[in-house]
Amino acid sequence: MLTITMDPHPLLHAICFTTHFPMPIGELPQPEWLTDLLKPEPTLAPVPLAPVSEEYRKSIRQLLRFGGFKPSGRSKPASEYLVRAANANELPPINGAVDVLNAVSLHGGMAIGVIDLNLCRPPLHIAIGQPGEHYVFNASGQDMELKGLICLYDQDGPCANPVKDSQRTKTNPSTTDTLTIMWGSNDDPQRTIDAASWYRQLLSQLGASTEDAEVRVAERPQA
Repeated sequence: MLTITMDPHPLLHAICFTTHFPMPIGELPQPEWLTDLLKPEPTLAPVPLAPVSEEYRKSIRQLLRFGGFKPSGRSKPASEYLVRAANANELPPINGAVDVLNAVSLHGGMAIGVIDLNLCRPPLHIAIGQPGEHYVFNASGQDMELKGLICLYDQDGPCANPVKDSQRTKTNPSTTDTLTIMWGSNDDPQRTIDAASWYRQLLSQLGASTEDAEVRVAERPQA
């Protein structure tokens, strides 16, 4: 089992798991039921989660603000981007792995990160971004400042957060193994648990297998 350490954080309820796909994710099937889940109101199968409340959306934003980050403009939680895109009919299918993530984030209301497990270098750690830290988040070379934002780190530095994941460890069509990070709120931990269960069920329907990753809160240093 993969272990991820995490600095104490009063607002974050993180659930992580690894996934092994039976083929490169660029070759995964894109069934109609999955494409339907990218709509604000799917019709082919029920969503086993209550609608996202405005209070929950605010709790996710507050989670990002905890370290001093400002979740506004292009730095809003990824889940809010998905809501806007879906309502505008601008959330197209990409591949089975990304589509499942987008569907669960859209209907669950929490940001979700996914990285290629074979492109990161453990040990892994979750902590608040420090001044001067940044990373490239897309193929065009756009850079994101990470000061104050909760992030996942590997040996080479930050590689994921609730806004945009790093290009360095981002999934690609040849990816077969991933790590998922669900950036849930402690205001409603059961929602993160239920969303993770649904997420893993959907992955199973695509033929993928999942395994828990332990999130271990690091002890505070003694005064």
